[in-house]
Amino acid sequence: MRQSELFTKTRREAPSDEASRNAELLIRAGYAHKEMAGVYSYLPLGLRALEKINGIIREEMNAIGGQEIHMTVLQNPELWEKTERWSERQVDNWFKTDLKNGWELGLGFTHEEPVANMMAQHIASYRDLPVYAYQIQTKFRNEGRAKSGLVRGREFLMKDMYSFNASEEDLDAFYERVKEAYKRIFTRTGIGEKVFLTFASGGVFSKYSHEFQAVSEAGEDTIHISREKNIAVNREVLTDEVLADLGIKREELEEAKAIEVGNIFKLGARFSEPLGLVFTDEKGENKPVIMGSYGLGPTRLMGAIVELLSDEKGIVWPESVAPFRIHLIALRTAKEGNAFYEKLARQGIEVFYDDREDASPGEKFADADLLGIPLRVVISEKTLREGKLEVKSRKTGEVKMMNEEEACKLPE
Repeated sequence: MRQSELFTKTRREAPSDEASRNAELLIRAGYAHKEMAGVYSYLPLGLRALEKINGIIREEMNAIGGQEIHMTVLQNPELWEKTERWSERQVDNWFKTDLKNGWELGLGFTHEEPVANMMAQHIASYRDLPVYAYQIQTKFRNEGRAKSGLVRGREFLMKDMYSFNASEEDLDAFYERVKEAYKRIFTRTGIGEKVFLTFASGGVFSKYSHEFQAVSEAGEDTIHISREKNIAVNREVLTDEVLADLGIKREELEEAKAIEVGNIFKLGARFSEPLGLVFTDEKGENKPVIMGSYGLGPTRLMGAIVELLSDEKGIVWPESVAPFRIHLIALRTAKEGNAFYEKLARQGIEVFYDDREDASPGEKFADADLLGIPLRVVISEKTLREGKLEVKSRKTGEVKMMNEEEACKLPE
């Protein structure tokens, strides 16, 4: 992609109506456009980064047996009434809308009810189990507060997976596989060292559910971390009983603010029983399908990456989710810049080429820092005299002089 052809522009100043650093940087860099509080559009560079995140999530979900589907946003109230989750008294963050015929519909904030209803058409016997279905889809939540940028949105992207098993033991085994898959996702997206498996309330279905919390001052949750055990406890469930269960001493805990980047729940028969999701076991007896639910927000994860890895100059993308691998900058050397850009493109290397003729070197370098692409490669009259290219790491700031062949090997 040539920067001169990109319709988006960088901004030197932060948006006056944006309080969160993640959204501030993404807007300034031209990755996102704020429509209203908690609602963002994704522009060409932002969409590329978001699709990289989605790709990692898909790979990890597919690796543990996930099958991708895509369900509707519009929700039938009859299903939600069966589980007593349609009324605002039970769920206070619904967005609802009226059809012209007077019938009321909801905009999905999660999908346990419709996916259980769907599976009732496909699961009849123990031979049909297990099933692990997931989607990456837009969700809507009528949040009372949306001041954290991408970290808490009213319209956002969610990966929600649902497991369907014949027994609690089978659910337990799959639940552990999801834990490990989530850890791999956070490691691959560059924030694994900052994310802690966090014990939270399991409600009526199990003793605990689990959150994945990324330590950040921008977070809305408070967790208590055991560095020795590499786990944490949400403040809401920090009791002597929980600490005893986990073998943790209160005085060893470190309190921290954190961003919840994922959560997993054991649901048991909570949704399968009221929605008629049953199967016939080996003895011919009807039993409810045992369910689990696993959430991870790609847009929230994108915001968390920016919060955790940015610096005073701008975004610092991990290579795995950066929109491009190389940010090529030509300084009054258009002919040579074009030739090297074409060479990189022919080799399938993802390169963003700053070929703007009306931008000063200072503007180009400032934009490169703000955009946060992992490697900055500069072609100038000086580098041409030396027969080299200047290659700078956005993460470390280290600068190396390399020839074209070395630069094409994608150095760190």
